[in-house]
Amino acid sequence: MRLLEAVAAHEDGAPAKQLAREAGVALPTAYHLLRTLTHEGYLRKEQGLFVFGEAAERLSSAAAQQNRRSMITDALRHWRDTIGVPVYFAIYRDGEIELIDVADTPANPAVEEWADFRETGHAHAIGQCLLSQLDDRARRDHLDRYPARSITPYSVRDDQSLLRKLDGAGRMEPLVERQEYALGTACAAFPITIGSTAATLAVSLPAHQAERLLPVARRLQHEIGRLVATLAFSISI
Repeated sequence: MRLLEAVAAHEDGAPAKQLAREAGVALPTAYHLLRTLTHEGYLRKEQGLFVFGEAAERLSSAAAQQNRRSMITDALRHWRDTIGVPVYFAIYRDGEIELIDVADTPANPAVEEWADFRETGHAHAIGQCLLSQLDDRARRDHLDRYPARSITPYSVRDDQSLLRKLDGAGRMEPLVERQEYALGTACAAFPITIGSTAATLAVSLPAHQAERLLPVARRLQHEIGRLVATLAFSISI
């Protein structure tokens, strides 16, 4: 590991003797370890200099992804604590609704995913908000694969009902659903701009507190500028 750290300090690579000295490793041992690391793909040798190989780059990429995921989690937890409700972040990627992360507490739990979020996008605010950002072709492609159907007495009953609701949504206005996905809960989601990717932040409350939904969602929407840079990292996860 010390040898790998020494390599990391030299963008253009470094020779074995220099790496051994910087890592505090005896030269014969350094030669042996460098040969092993090269054989395993963690290093490669170019004109007598050792640089990172593909295996080390994969490790670096995985660590970066883990760090980005942690940044997203921290951001959502901050707003969960600030506004006192569960906060969700989701995107639409490769034709699927993808819930990236959610922050909640035992006192204010998130909505339980009792029916697959990907297949029931027509029924929850997250899915409705993501679908509202798609063009007509992509929207209909999604509904061909996951047709709208009632999963509670309050759900939209068919594709046409859903499309009318989506067409009536304001461009940056929160989309609200009350007990359409889960009885006893109400949710609001609003679109956020992350390149060309459809993305959304959402909040949920017990149905008897539904009057708080829009004020809470608009408060989060007003403050979202601080989060967008962090959330944008998730697109590459």
